[in-house]
Amino acid sequence: MGQSITKGAFGIALLALLSLPVSGILNLSYAESIEKKETEVQDQSLPLEQLRNFSDIFARIKTDYVEQVSDKELLENAIRGMLSGLDPHSTYLDPEEYKELRIGTTGQFGGLGIQVGMEDGYVKVISPIDDTPAYHAGLKSGDLIIRLDNKSVKDMSLNDAVKVMRGKPGTTLELSVIREGNEEPIKFKLKRAIIKVKSVKSHLLEPGFGYVRISTFQSKTARHLKDAINQLVDDNKSPLNGLILDLRNNPGGVLNAAADVTDLFVKKGKLVYTQGRTDDSYFEFNAKSGDALNNSPMIVLINGGSASASEIVAGALQDHKRAVIMGEKSFGKGSVQTIQELRNGGAVKFTTARYFTPNGRSIQAEGIVPDILLDDMQVSSKRKNGINQLKESDLSGHISNPNGASEKSKLKEEERQKDEMAEKLQKDYKIHEALNLLKGMHILSANNKQVVNGDK
Repeated sequence: MGQSITKGAFGIALLALLSLPVSGILNLSYAESIEKKETEVQDQSLPLEQLRNFSDIFARIKTDYVEQVSDKELLENAIRGMLSGLDPHSTYLDPEEYKELRIGTTGQFGGLGIQVGMEDGYVKVISPIDDTPAYHAGLKSGDLIIRLDNKSVKDMSLNDAVKVMRGKPGTTLELSVIREGNEEPIKFKLKRAIIKVKSVKSHLLEPGFGYVRISTFQSKTARHLKDAINQLVDDNKSPLNGLILDLRNNPGGVLNAAADVTDLFVKKGKLVYTQGRTDDSYFEFNAKSGDALNNSPMIVLINGGSASASEIVAGALQDHKRAVIMGEKSFGKGSVQTIQELRNGGAVKFTTARYFTPNGRSIQAEGIVPDILLDDMQVSSKRKNGINQLKESDLSGHISNPNGASEKSKLKEEERQKDEMAEKLQKDYKIHEALNLLKGMHILSANNKQVVNGDK
């Protein structure tokens, strides 16, 4: 009795009876198609038994619950539960929450600067956003937030938790965090600030070798990335010998932006595609431009905080063998969410498709495995007690360099620049290793070109 018999099902059954030949023998394949259509129609009909249960529970809460609850609140909670039960990324947004979401996508809002999700009833840090209170306080990808001020977040909805974390700039909030490897919770007292998200940063690591950091994927990220590469070329006064693209702790963003960023480095072929249950959920992105680096070597850095759009870029460049992927296994969010506005001014956000790399790999719950795995480490300095190692030029009465003072000053300036960059690299082992590998790739590439030219 759980399913009602619909007019559509009755009509198909009647059609099957009228279609029987005089001999009474029904073609087997036709019978199977009729049965399939009946099943599909029945699956689409309303589950009356479950709706009766819902109605009974609704009525009992209205009459027997210890406090009076409005119909609107009960129904909205039911909708929230229906969506949150699907997956961690599907949710209902009332008009106020939907307004907050749109404010957040403008790139400027008051808050702590954390991209979060849900895990086991707690709020999980996907990644801190660069140059925000959360980033400077030392919050890390994978941290579980268990308390906001004195309030437990256990079984608090993600929307409610985000609402607490956002607020007036200058106000403070204390976070209690569980971190792997720590026996006791860690407390962070953060001051809310205006969060301005700048998606692309860049600088030269050494002459010929550039570094670009993408913190999040916004609609104009690809354009800003291309401008950053052009600026690095201008600063270098010649084409780059190699580039490090840093996608660590990048929680993702706009799907089209990820495809556009990948398109800057891949000359032809598929970049990413999405696939769901409906025909219109399939969408394919293909390369349509040249290579912004002119085939120079490239390394992409990822970690456990690299999610969604970051994984699209890393996976595509890996499949096309355009870049070496270094770091740690990525987050593993390979699903696409669609936001649909409702008549009441709110919206529903729910998962409509999965995305796949050019070779057909689904990243969902798997992530991107780097070509070279690197753990977090620190590069140690050779300096002892703040004193540089003694060199020939420091000795009293050393003989002069035959190339003259100008050559000597040039060498000193290069040495000073290297020392400055070495100090920066000392704080980031992965950039240090990536740069070393990039230099090796450039040398091999240059040698191969010389061999080819020699053969000609």
